[in-house]
Amino acid sequence: MSIKSSASDRVFGAVNTALLVFALLVVLYPLYFVLIASISEPYAVGTGKIRFLPIGFTMDGYLNVFINKEIWTGYRNSMLYTVIGTLLNLFMTIPTAYALSKRQLPFRNGISIYFLFTMYFGGGMIPYYLLVKSLGLINQPYTMIILGGVSVFNIVVTRTYFQTAIPEELYEAAFIDGASEGWSFIRIAIPLAAPIISVITLYYAVGRWNDYFSALIFLPNRDYHPLQMVLRGILTKNQKATSQIIISSTNTQEFQDKARLAYIAESMKYALIYIASAPMLVLYPFVQKHFVKGVMIGSLKG
Repeated sequence: MSIKSSASDRVFGAVNTALLVFALLVVLYPLYFVLIASISEPYAVGTGKIRFLPIGFTMDGYLNVFINKEIWTGYRNSMLYTVIGTLLNLFMTIPTAYALSKRQLPFRNGISIYFLFTMYFGGGMIPYYLLVKSLGLINQPYTMIILGGVSVFNIVVTRTYFQTAIPEELYEAAFIDGASEGWSFIRIAIPLAAPIISVITLYYAVGRWNDYFSALIFLPNRDYHPLQMVLRGILTKNQKATSQIIISSTNTQEFQDKARLAYIAESMKYALIYIASAPMLVLYPFVQKHFVKGVMIGSLKG
């Protein structure tokens, strides 16, 4: 027996659909704009003529990106920082969260408060810089990997998942069979925590990939710069080129040369945004099936 929807239900469904479609367009348009701007004529991009369709198809932006050695160096550095750094994050986060999920852990509440305190209070940028300097981490290739080794928020979420999603009876049955705490962690907790591990892996990887501020402060050596710092450099050069056009002399050829460089830099910017986003766009589908489950279960209660 089918239940007919009332007029109010149909109106409600239509309004919800319209709002969702509008939200989808708002989210997708910036991505679409970056794509069409990266393949359009640099002049059309620089003068703001791009709206909904590309103008004058060209791959100059991508070609200029591919021949730039700094971009390849930055891409390599970002890949290393992201992969090794994320593994370090997981190595520190998952065992810590598992230990804190055990009610029999001595001083469990005190340790949890100690971790939570660091989420709300910090020493500030200058003491942080002095600390990093005293540890010998200024201008070192492993600085970007060591800094930000753990997120307290991710520890709390993962700990909550261990407490709520994995029955304590499983551990008790394993202990009766002679299993140790380490064996239970590896053979029971880790396999059953795949959803939350996928979620925090994505969180850590995106944070590592997008981090440029740490490199800006602690890595003067350009050979160690991640891709985001290279992108920042291109944006800075584009702004300088544009300002030079404004204060340029009346020499027509000089003005045209500077304008061309500014437009090419603008086109490169959009091409590099797409190239820089590619790894995260590829990673997301692999964790998507776990994402909602991991977030919802891991955030039930503290």
